[in-house]
Amino acid sequence: MLTKRIIPCLDVKDGRTVKGTNFLGLRDAGDPVELAARYSEEGADELVFLDISATLEGRKTFLHMVERVAEAIQIPFTVGGGISSVEDVARALDAGADKVSLNSAALARPVFVDEASRRVGSQSVVVAIDVKRNKESWSVWTKAGTEPTGRDALLWAGEVVQRGAGELLVTSMDRDGTTAGYDVDLLKAISDRVSVPLVASGGAGKKEHLLDAILLGHADAVLAASIFHYNRISISDLKSYLHNQHIPVRL
Repeated sequence: MLTKRIIPCLDVKDGRTVKGTNFLGLRDAGDPVELAARYSEEGADELVFLDISATLEGRKTFLHMVERVAEAIQIPFTVGGGISSVEDVARALDAGADKVSLNSAALARPVFVDEASRRVGSQSVVVAIDVKRNKESWSVWTKAGTEPTGRDALLWAGEVVQRGAGELLVTSMDRDGTTAGYDVDLLKAISDRVSVPLVASGGAGKKEHLLDAILLGHADAVLAASIFHYNRISISDLKSYLHNQHIPVRL
């Protein structure tokens, strides 16, 4: 069985790592390069770096920051935010990223996923899906979670995988920053529909939540931010816990 990955997330705005609740109320969490280096040393399997205001501000990802992060770490990392063309994809990878995360641009023009996967390969293309629950279904939101798209999250997940996405990063906006646990029903519903790796995001508050995402949500990787940024749980303690629960992890 493939090992399950632990992935700290760096949401970056104005050159600083930030964290909020339900995508709102952002507060400072530190220097992204310093945090990236720390997580790499502490045993994170990967990192996700999201320039969360790039799309709203109509600009490209800060590639100099990507380069600095790449120099500071020894693990793979994914970059997202403001990536809207195959040239943007290539530039992010040239700057040191291993994968790119596509979100708003893919929703605006779904064929972008096809173009990106043809250019750099599916293994380097992650589609991020920001989701809100709507009674018994889930809908997709765009532009850093500020606009509804009217798209069904399960149908969109299936479509982008058909178009060439090699991985999905699924964030429950309802759970984001609440530390109340992942939306395991959402994760399982998407996992049952697609064959590519699924990264769970939104709601980690204690070690049991990450275990639930893997066992109940069938996630291949678990992403978290505040529990790591504010030293609530260490990566080594989390991995030891998962290992003791018979979850395959890289120790």
